[in-house]
Amino acid sequence: MRFLLVVPVLLLSSAVALASGAPTPGGPAAESGQPRETGTQPVEKVPTRSFGVAERFVMPSGNIGCTYVPEGGTEAYRPADGGPELSCDRVEPKYLRATLGRSGKAVVRTNVGDRGCCSGEKTIPYGQTWSAGPFICYSERTGLICERNDGHSFLLSRARVRAD
Repeated sequence: MRFLLVVPVLLLSSAVALASGAPTPGGPAAESGQPRETGTQPVEKVPTRSFGVAERFVMPSGNIGCTYVPEGGTEAYRPADGGPELSCDRVEPKYLRATLGRSGKAVVRTNVGDRGCCSGEKTIPYGQTWSAGPFICYSERTGLICERNDGHSFLLSRARVRAD
């Protein structure tokens, strides 16, 4: 019976010592400020990857919308070649997507499975330009021309599509 009384008394005296600032067995001394040794090793810090932010813009007609992905990609999307990448979707008369990557010619795809063009983003007025990374785009009433700094480009309009 005495054993049952000793355990609660020991637990109670440890709790009182903690509350009063008295050192606990194996713990830091109240005046030393040194942490108690736990026997664990420090955790190795792993570098985190920072992602870029995609930029979107549309033509005033609402028929063409573009997405720029910076080099390294975004948290949601990373271009196959690592980026940067500019892709523009045209809605009418037939949905298609023109893309300029880091290098090579522009590519036009007519079978686009992830259609999501063209509302709510920043509008580039006719006669204005947009640029980021190696790309520059010219917004005209006759369509949108986008080119990379090495001369490869595409043109999108209701009447024409060109990629080189």
